[in-house]
Amino acid sequence: MQFENWFMFCSIALLATATPGPAALVVSINSLSFGFKKSLITILGNVTGLFIMSTFSVLGLSAVVLHSTMAFTVIKIFGAAYLVYLGFKLWVNGVGNIEVGSTKTAKCSSLNLYTQGVLVALTNPKAVIFTTALFPQFIVANDPLMYQFSILVLSFMLLSFFCLSSYALVAQRAKSRTINTQVQNLLGKIFGTTFIGAGCMLAATSE
Repeated sequence: MQFENWFMFCSIALLATATPGPAALVVSINSLSFGFKKSLITILGNVTGLFIMSTFSVLGLSAVVLHSTMAFTVIKIFGAAYLVYLGFKLWVNGVGNIEVGSTKTAKCSSLNLYTQGVLVALTNPKAVIFTTALFPQFIVANDPLMYQFSILVLSFMLLSFFCLSSYALVAQRAKSRTINTQVQNLLGKIFGTTFIGAGCMLAATSE
């Protein structure tokens, strides 16, 4: 693989991963609620989901999904419902000023945070479309597929991890230690509405 092609791929992937979306919202919320270190678990889950989609893209399975109205609709509705569910929880519970190691943090297991990241990645049709359109453009049929696949997917995952970690770090540093309950509830309403709105827009997106 030529350096120019790799650099172009990374440039496009960086723009895509740096653009705010459901993953950035979830990671920012988890960073605010459970701390930066806990949010890294969600980021790892999201990167895992991207790895799965990237693998499907290279194998051509994503193209099958895109050409299947039922499969695409199922993914779209499930993803929309999950975002609405997260938004409802934020609307009701608010964004808590939770320190790592607290009782409430302990209740949110690492498995739950990891699964949350995976689901947000796998249920985003835009991510499916992006990986399906992007990877084939940089795969040379006559060259070893595994070598190319490894470079592109690893680059994509590292860029995603970097961008999402940046969102989590910014959210954590912006968090006020003296935030009161009213502000927590207000932030919960704002972020909850954002999630619910994103879910409704996702459900209304045409194929």
